[in-house]
Amino acid sequence: MTRAPMPLLLAALPLLAEAGQPLDYRVGEEAFTGYFAPAPDESRGTVLIVHDWDGLTDYERRRAEMLADQGYDAFALDLYGRGNRPVETAAKKAETARLYEDRERMRALTLAGLAEARARGAALPTVVMGYCFGGAVVLELARSGEARDVYGYATFHGGLATPEDQGYGPETPPILIAHGGADAAIPMADVAALSRELEAAGVAYEIEIYSGAPHAFTVFDSGRYQARADTKSWAAFQALLDEAL
Repeated sequence: MTRAPMPLLLAALPLLAEAGQPLDYRVGEEAFTGYFAPAPDESRGTVLIVHDWDGLTDYERRRAEMLADQGYDAFALDLYGRGNRPVETAAKKAETARLYEDRERMRALTLAGLAEARARGAALPTVVMGYCFGGAVVLELARSGEARDVYGYATFHGGLATPEDQGYGPETPPILIAHGGADAAIPMADVAALSRELEAAGVAYEIEIYSGAPHAFTVFDSGRYQARADTKSWAAFQALLDEAL
């Protein structure tokens, strides 16, 4: 299927009807607020979106609307808790540190978001994608093997390092890694190390490197946004969706 280039997609976004709405849910005694954008017609599958270190914001909601417009059920989960959307850098670091230091909780909250999406009617076959911190969460879930009916993973400018006590199994679904060549936060050494790990485990993967693209190159309306890298990485993600779902 031929898709419009990203600049055209961006220009059309204000014209898209908002298909989604905030979705309150609970994990144990804790309250969370995700965002669910269902496909307008029969769904091709579900995309689970994991937010960056800002928490769930308009950025993830916008991506969810784009995916719904393309025929997918899209659910942007919440890993921080209802109303917890840190603004200061120190607060963002504190929230991510809480989850990096408790990876069992990180996985449990991600799986809870996936379960909530399905409970609300999201189609069963799923691809999980994430941005920056969310990309690291995606790989955490991929390594765990705990998610069912997930057929692909995608990380955009995300953390790539694997904890010493973890590894990828041979049954891990395909992984897309979209990385900026000018990313000063995630070094190319981490990209190479991940490639070696995935090769050794026999996991199907694709790594795309975009020249001149800094960390967070997909974030609209920011100083780091690079349209070329965003366009190419989104096209690569669409190819993964076509193959997986």
